[in-house]
Amino acid sequence: MPELQPLRPDHAPALLAFERANRAYFAASVPDRGDEYFARFAERHRALLAEQETGVSRFHVLAGPDGEILGRINLVDVADGGADLGYRIAERAAGRGLATWAVRELCARAARTYGLTFLRAASRVENLASRAVLARTGFTVVGETRLSGLPGLVYRRPLTDVQ
Repeated sequence: MPELQPLRPDHAPALLAFERANRAYFAASVPDRGDEYFARFAERHRALLAEQETGVSRFHVLAGPDGEILGRINLVDVADGGADLGYRIAERAAGRGLATWAVRELCARAARTYGLTFLRAASRVENLASRAVLARTGFTVVGETRLSGLPGLVYRRPLTDVQ
């Protein structure tokens, strides 16, 4: 099983490889990061680490035993006891329960380590896999939204039941 690790400076090469290898796969369900993201990856990575230091966001990677990045799972806009959850899993690792495992692990960490009491998430209506992960991990639909102009759902999960 991969390990959920807080984002570190030394993750940069493997994380860039992960993003490049999965760019087309991710673009099928979430907005593409754009060429600028890849051209300025090192700068962006440093900015994320600085943001993490402030506590406004908590970035994580799912690292395999060889250090390969199999996914990202993040908490952003941490405030008032809550945060927004986002995640992406490598195409070659999809369909094996990794997203569900990672979301459960991060929910526990959010409650125990970061002191959060609830999480929010959003998914495009058409992204059935993401919606299934959210449902399996205790998130419930609380509203509708638009994500990159497409219909989406807003989810919420209280963390009061996390041991």
